[in-house]
Amino acid sequence: MSETVDVALIGGGIMSATLGTLLSELQPDWKITVFERLEDVALESSNAWNNAGTGHAALCELNYMPPAADGSVDPAKAITINEQFQQSRQFWSSLVERGVLDAPSTFINSTPHMTFVRGEKDVAYLKKRYESLREQPLFAGIEYSEDSRVINQWAPLLMKQRLKSDEPFAATRVPAGTDVDFGALTRQMFDHLAARGAQVLTNREVKNLTQRSDGTWKVDYRNEIGRTPGSIDARFVFVGAGGWALKLLQRSGIPEISGYGVFPIGGQWLKTSDPAIVSKHRAKVYSQASVGAPPMSVPHLDTRVVDGEASLLFGPFATFSPKFLKRGSMLDLITQVRPGNILPMLKVAIDNPSLISYLVGELLKSHKDKVASLREFMPSAKDEDWELLNAGQRAQVMKKDPDKGGVLQFGTEVIAAKDGSIAGLLGASPGASTAVSIMLGLLKTCFPDRIEAWQPRLGELIPSHGETLNTDAAAARTALERTAQTLTLRA
Repeated sequence: MSETVDVALIGGGIMSATLGTLLSELQPDWKITVFERLEDVALESSNAWNNAGTGHAALCELNYMPPAADGSVDPAKAITINEQFQQSRQFWSSLVERGVLDAPSTFINSTPHMTFVRGEKDVAYLKKRYESLREQPLFAGIEYSEDSRVINQWAPLLMKQRLKSDEPFAATRVPAGTDVDFGALTRQMFDHLAARGAQVLTNREVKNLTQRSDGTWKVDYRNEIGRTPGSIDARFVFVGAGGWALKLLQRSGIPEISGYGVFPIGGQWLKTSDPAIVSKHRAKVYSQASVGAPPMSVPHLDTRVVDGEASLLFGPFATFSPKFLKRGSMLDLITQVRPGNILPMLKVAIDNPSLISYLVGELLKSHKDKVASLREFMPSAKDEDWELLNAGQRAQVMKKDPDKGGVLQFGTEVIAAKDGSIAGLLGASPGASTAVSIMLGLLKTCFPDRIEAWQPRLGELIPSHGETLNTDAAAARTALERTAQTLTLRA
């Protein structure tokens, strides 16, 4: 007889850590087991060097507010993303107050979020965006300038060698932005789960998922040390294993995964830890993406704080590998093919020639070419000051579409079985920043018979749960100030 647990979490990243911590708070009597195929948790997309750590709140990311055909901009999606990030901030604050998480500076730090654009068209767009957001309570404090002297005060590296230029440029800044080390956050949550009795099993690769007649799931795994097999039974399974989630959901046989595929896109950063350079830039600065580039490739020059040390990253530069994970298999792209997803995947390939051209162009860039791209942001950048660092793999969702046949989707999507006994997450940005909101949606979908009883506790952990902050300026201000105080952030 296999051991039976209440919850099996597959994948040691921020999603599994968030769901496990929520369930531990809601049902402290439940038995939870975590499976991670690598030697430790948070080594793939959640690792600090594999993502931008932006704390996506739509403060600086232009792709959440694209201009309409008539030139207007709609703040709705940006507001939604910000609302979701506030839920994450509130949850983390609750965990800090209870001693679950370490000192806030170990995983989150104040870092202004900026947007910088050049050229008359983009300057006009950025001003419209600013005017659309300035009246929104969650975006209170956003600043706008076309004055080189002001922008120079905000981010000197952007303006060095550019102060006397006649080229039009503009920037927005939100001083209350953040830099988040999702790797540290993930490890701390898993440490807490282990301390409360959860099994956190590393070096365990889940090989198959089979639903038994009683509705539970047999989880077959292999211990990577010794290559010995094992299995447990679980009443509920969550697959939060990045691109690997597709493989396991396909093996589970649930019909809901039919028609889905993923397209892997890798990345690289230019990195410097030179104190003389790092000390002159304290911000995350985003700009417009290149024509044909996916949203995840929007160029940005970021302050990062990892293990207490500040550095700068610029990028990301797209790379290509058929692997779904940084430490995946070269056969991943081929072995995902099923009768139900081959046509949507072919349609995506036909409909996205600009993406293919973009990837080819990125792959041909030398180190010198990449530093030249950096100079578009930072005119004084020198080749020898920057090194290349490989980022993580992002598995973008491909799925059926009733009108187009197949679409490439940027974002995240939860795939759940009809009976709610198993669910998985596909996709990428802004996943980590909105993990709490995503997992709240999963709880509602997979535990409809319990969600009402959980509401009081969820309200304690996430005070704005079930509400919208942006419709109430006083509530938004109170929530922002409270979490800023607990997390020692700039309000």
